[in-house]
Amino acid sequence: MARKNKDKNDDSKAIPTSRAGRFARMARMAGGVAGGMLAEGSRQLRAGKMPSAKEMLLTPGNARRVAEQLATMRGAAMKVGQILSMDTGEFLPRELADILARLRDDARYMPVEQLQGAMREAYGPDWEDLFYDFDTKPLAAASIGQVHRTISPDGRDIVLKVQYPGVADSIDSDVDNIAGLLRLSGLLPEGLDIQPLLDDAKRQLKDEADYLKEARFLQSFGELLGDDERFLLPEVLPELTRRNVLAMTYVAGSPIDSIIDLPQAERDRVMTALIELMLLELFELRMVQTDPNFANYQYNRKTGDIVLLDFGATRRFKAGFVNNYKKLARAAIAGDKVKVAAAAERLGFSMGEADTEYRELVLQVLKLVLEPLRIDEDYDFARSSMARDLSALAEDVRGYRNFWRAPPIDAVYFHRKVAGMYLLATRLKTRVNVHQLVQRWLT
Repeated sequence: MARKNKDKNDDSKAIPTSRAGRFARMARMAGGVAGGMLAEGSRQLRAGKMPSAKEMLLTPGNARRVAEQLATMRGAAMKVGQILSMDTGEFLPRELADILARLRDDARYMPVEQLQGAMREAYGPDWEDLFYDFDTKPLAAASIGQVHRTISPDGRDIVLKVQYPGVADSIDSDVDNIAGLLRLSGLLPEGLDIQPLLDDAKRQLKDEADYLKEARFLQSFGELLGDDERFLLPEVLPELTRRNVLAMTYVAGSPIDSIIDLPQAERDRVMTALIELMLLELFELRMVQTDPNFANYQYNRKTGDIVLLDFGATRRFKAGFVNNYKKLARAAIAGDKVKVAAAAERLGFSMGEADTEYRELVLQVLKLVLEPLRIDEDYDFARSSMARDLSALAEDVRGYRNFWRAPPIDAVYFHRKVAGMYLLATRLKTRVNVHQLVQRWLT
């Protein structure tokens, strides 16, 4: 039986399900952006200025138009925006990265009528007889689906992750349409080939849209971490899981960043565990949950357990990548720039010629990213200037357009996880001896 939860601050909006409908959204966005450019151009001309195309395009109004349409479409359209904003920020213009970054925190969800249609598709017309007290207001909403709390037929407190209708079937067209708009905008640097990244994004998104596959990843992590008392994961309910609905036991927890009010020692313990888990995933399991969204981590204040959620973005890494990353880490710890450059090139990074300013810049970027590994003591993330220094170096890297190349795909996804962990460690003002943690896999 469904319980409709009315909310005067309702933020639901129907998600276009057909390819034609989704393309129409893209066209409407493009038309709105073009109109915004004309208006801004006219405004600047009246003020006696000769506007550039970039100035006309990158207005607050156009930023809102892009973010609004991609957020409403959800699915691959929104996910590509998230991927590009987080993973190629050093290659995209800052203004475009800022526009796309608006998508990370959007919390819109589908209306009840559309939700009911998705449930009927998964469980049949009598789906409401299967669950008790189904809450139509989601606990959480993301780019692929949203999560609802309910009671299972055997009385257990569970959640259902319900996929947005039409999302899986529109992945290829959404990614292609977004890529086309980005190229037409003139904001992507000429010669920057993001096609490999986009092709891989399609594969990754299709995996994320397969909830049966996510269920297997969740079960694998549950088995691997079953004896680790620091972590708590939901259990999959196979009998209630479908390709478009993932059924799991409900696990109580508070937002992970809410522990900022806890003692330093406890915050350090939690962050140490999460960073150690990230290293374990790469170097030992070669299976990394690559989405570091804070919503995927919670904390149980009664038990101190770290709750791990959402394994849709789990990615398997080849042994060659992992071995080369170990070589990169060893070289960085040893301070050997020649070996750092060699390992980075084996990973697929564009390093430029030896003894060039560009290579030196890239080496400085890698040195900063790996800084917590190099320092043999507690790394104080709160006092670190890493983010600010990386941002400044990225501006310098943009000046070398002839060398630009999309970063290696596996590095993109792993560094996405690294960036998320560093950001969380900074937010929680933690101190972690990352150098000591990584030695387990480098010796």
